[in-house]
Amino acid sequence: MVELRTIDPGVRQYILEHHSELTESSHISHVDLAQWRLEHLEEIITQANEKNDHIRHSYDKVDQENRAQTLDIQEQLDSKITFGQRIADVVAKFGGSWTFILSFLAFMLIWMLYNLLAPAAWAFDKYPFILLNLALSTLAAVQAPLIMMSQNRASDYDRLQAKNDFLVNRRSEEEIQSLHKKMDHVVQSDQSDLLRVQELQMEMLVSLSHQVSQLQEELKQSKLPK
Repeated sequence: MVELRTIDPGVRQYILEHHSELTESSHISHVDLAQWRLEHLEEIITQANEKNDHIRHSYDKVDQENRAQTLDIQEQLDSKITFGQRIADVVAKFGGSWTFILSFLAFMLIWMLYNLLAPAAWAFDKYPFILLNLALSTLAAVQAPLIMMSQNRASDYDRLQAKNDFLVNRRSEEEIQSLHKKMDHVVQSDQSDLLRVQELQMEMLVSLSHQVSQLQEELKQSKLPK
């Protein structure tokens, strides 16, 4: 028999809570003590698992509520683009290429050579090429706003890209904070529960060793001649 007040405080509290007929001065058998220690050990493990599940569900819920959604920038732009903006993009893309420069130089050269070498009746823009100057001025006047429209779309793209980068960085920060909280929980809570389980296991082993020693001593005493 073992006096209840001499055993581990955690096990003693568990026994008193589940067996109100006992007091700290009560005596219990080693068999009952071993059984109640196992029950207390199972209770600690169950509480630890429930606590871990609660923490995991809480973090998952907060993560789903606060998770920043990344943007599909191209989809955002394509959903708002107009026909005029598409034309502006095409003009800006073609106007900023060597194909446009070389073809335009060739067109001007052909224009000027034709009007210089063609018969007077066939020439439509004699030197100093007033009609060509008007065409060039009109082209510059029309092309400049179209290029500005395309640049505005590029600015919108940069703005959405910056917003997307901010959302990605915030999401990464939230993931890191959540990871730190989970690690703190593992270090502070799970380790203490693990140490408590190991302590109970050691107490059970010590108790069993003590009982085995007592049995061996009793056997020796019984074999001595009377």
